[in-house]
Amino acid sequence: MIEQLKTKLNEIENNYTTKLQNCASLKELQDLQVEALGRKGALTELLKSLKDLSLEEKKAFGPLSNEAKNKLTALFEEKAATLEIEEINKTLNETDIDLTLPSYPFEKGKRHPLEIAKKRMTDILKGLGFVWAQGPLVEDEYHNFDALNIPPHHPARDMQDTFFIKNTQKKDFVLRTHTSGVQIRTMQKQKPPIRIIAPGRVFRKDALDATHSPVFNQIEGLYIDKNVSLADLKRDLTLFMQGLFGPKAQVRFRSSFFPFTEPSVEVDVKCVFCEGKDQNCPVCKGSGWKEMLGAGIVHPNVLRNCGIDPEIYSGYAFGMGVERLAMFSLNIKDIRNFYDNDVRILEQF
Repeated sequence: MIEQLKTKLNEIENNYTTKLQNCASLKELQDLQVEALGRKGALTELLKSLKDLSLEEKKAFGPLSNEAKNKLTALFEEKAATLEIEEINKTLNETDIDLTLPSYPFEKGKRHPLEIAKKRMTDILKGLGFVWAQGPLVEDEYHNFDALNIPPHHPARDMQDTFFIKNTQKKDFVLRTHTSGVQIRTMQKQKPPIRIIAPGRVFRKDALDATHSPVFNQIEGLYIDKNVSLADLKRDLTLFMQGLFGPKAQVRFRSSFFPFTEPSVEVDVKCVFCEGKDQNCPVCKGSGWKEMLGAGIVHPNVLRNCGIDPEIYSGYAFGMGVERLAMFSLNIKDIRNFYDNDVRILEQF
């Protein structure tokens, strides 16, 4: 029986090798390949006879059949490549196309205005000696709240109502409401002096309107060393604002409250659109000033939570929304313009 199979195998191989030479199109070639090697092809049907052979016969005939299959497969692939080239050349010969002409021009992509604003901000801060630090978007409650002097009963948690995630360990996780968790993780791993910025996305359960978004970008900064004071904070943030809005930018600091800093301040910039002269200014609402960010001296409890002795070290921290500063510096009135993907707006930047 094995001799009959060998004869049949040679016949199939020779038959389709001859037919391959006469194929004139890719369609004919595809039909011929199915006829030879398809699920019900001639060679496939022949190989089904292997089940009737003894073990010794299978060992003898198996390699021969595989060799024939591989040879036919290679021949089909070689023929397909040849026919593809022939059909391309035929099409080109029948078409009036000058392949030496340059291609049509196309628009190059542009950087998103938020990326432009973030790069400007981080470049200025890097010039002031800050280095980039990153952390997870999903934080545990300790790094997002507790370590920042915000216990479960603290009203600040209501102000930062956000998205919680339950897991099987009975431990709550949260989409971070600020990048302050990066500061905590850095202080836990690194001894002072520390001088970092933590840019990234944050999440809060805010209704989407002209000035609010449930997802936005933030840049936080942290400086920990010996004898760091509010004067250092005012100096660095004034230099930052002047670098962003120009050397004539006027900055003021107002007392405020944050649970993770003491004392705390709000930082305002003189309105760059009306300079305080237009009572109907839509940007500053006639006040002449625009609130930019919050900052303050790091609370001693935060330092203790990170294993840093507040009797030896002190520091300042600040946090700002990239969208807020971008809207102010680029004269964009609606935060939704950043996310609507309206090319007419985005291409202006």
